[in-house]
Amino acid sequence: MTGLDRKYGLPPGTLFATAFHGESALAAVTGAMTDEEWRVAIAASLAGACGSADRAAELVAEWGRQAARVDEEVRGLLLAVRRRVPVVLVSNATTRLEADLAALGLSDVADHVVNTSRIGAAKPDPRVYHIAAERAGAPPARCLFVDDTAENVAAAVALGMTGLHYRRAGQLRRALGPLVPAPRAPSGRD
Repeated sequence: MTGLDRKYGLPPGTLFATAFHGESALAAVTGAMTDEEWRVAIAASLAGACGSADRAAELVAEWGRQAARVDEEVRGLLLAVRRRVPVVLVSNATTRLEADLAALGLSDVADHVVNTSRIGAAKPDPRVYHIAAERAGAPPARCLFVDDTAENVAAAVALGMTGLHYRRAGQLRRALGPLVPAPRAPSGRD
């Protein structure tokens, strides 16, 4: 996002702060507005800083077209775990999440998706975690919750889940331990 800030003559962090820390961000991830409405609101908020509404709309459109990167190691871990236990993907996301997952080839990594824009609550609201546990078919005490935000992990732990503040794929592999088969050693035969 910093590259787009620079390209459009904005101070570093402007697009991120506008998109994810404004009132519209919470409305978007709780379903009070669609992804499209959220993006219009972001552009409207940036119009002054960008010099015009058209330029702000161009910035937001370009941001929306940027390709996301899939961590293939994490994808592989999720697929391996899914063979043993239910996997529920929980995301503070907009109405665009399902389309994004499909476009990235990630529709198969989870048994269920809890998209907060579809349930009207966002992490760290306890309702999100209860819905995730219900969809996993397990009580919270039998759930491992992994997130890159400490506040969201703390909320899960407060409800009795085991929590992991995600930083790296290796850390996730260790936490999943017995659920992920160890890589096979070469057999020496071709």
